[in-house]
Amino acid sequence: MQREIIDQLNRKLSLSNKPQRIISLVPSLTELLYHLDLEQQVVGITKFCVHPDHWFRQKTRIGGTKNVHYHLIDQLQPDLIIANKEENRAEDIRELEKRYPVYVTDINTLPQAISAIEEIGIITDRSVQANKINIKITQAFDALPFPNAYMDALYLIWKNPYMSVGNDTFIHDMLESVGFKNVLENRTRYPEITVEEIVALQPQVVLLSSEPFPFDEKHLNEIEKLLPDAHILLVDGEMFSWYGARLLYAPAYFRKIQEMVGLDRYYDTDMH
Repeated sequence: MQREIIDQLNRKLSLSNKPQRIISLVPSLTELLYHLDLEQQVVGITKFCVHPDHWFRQKTRIGGTKNVHYHLIDQLQPDLIIANKEENRAEDIRELEKRYPVYVTDINTLPQAISAIEEIGIITDRSVQANKINIKITQAFDALPFPNAYMDALYLIWKNPYMSVGNDTFIHDMLESVGFKNVLENRTRYPEITVEEIVALQPQVVLLSSEPFPFDEKHLNEIEKLLPDAHILLVDGEMFSWYGARLLYAPAYFRKIQEMVGLDRYYDTDMH
């Protein structure tokens, strides 16, 4: 039996009640599908879908998020492809939807992530599991302390040139969840930023992401020389940029960051 579904881009697609051959083009949503107990149903993933590890090693890899191999997808004959507006190319989605149902997510905030988890649970016949995941995520984020203790923070995702995040990104929403004020909240998407601008912004905290650029201690030392009074941290980029099941673990990780930068002391001093 077929049913009409509307995805997060308000596109209509026709799906079977219980998809049996699913391809995920989104690493963080691949991890979600694992948590939804879809071991047998997921037949294809990307080369960046590293969680869970045994899926990465055993499932068919159909290319990258932005260079999918159509012939491999055709061999797998999916009855559902899960994609994302930002992570996948529009031309790939247009080509694939000629032959297969493609559910496209659009996730820039925690509420949108919660909604995507719920919808993916519905379309994969895993609503009960999806609701349990959403309850755990919501409770963990609601329990995070210091939601309004806005320490000025700069989050860097790339080097040469330096690139950061604007106000319409999922990372921006996660920064606010931690209790940080994005110093580039007046910018959008992933703006380039010069060394001079970094110094002029004088952020209290600089977070160097592990992805997509693999920042390490050498880069941390470079930033410390520019901003000797700031807290400079190497952080797990998955915790800030992966929606889906990774959100189950992010709040506990964010608590550790709050402790490392002394957000509790800042909250007591500056907010009361």
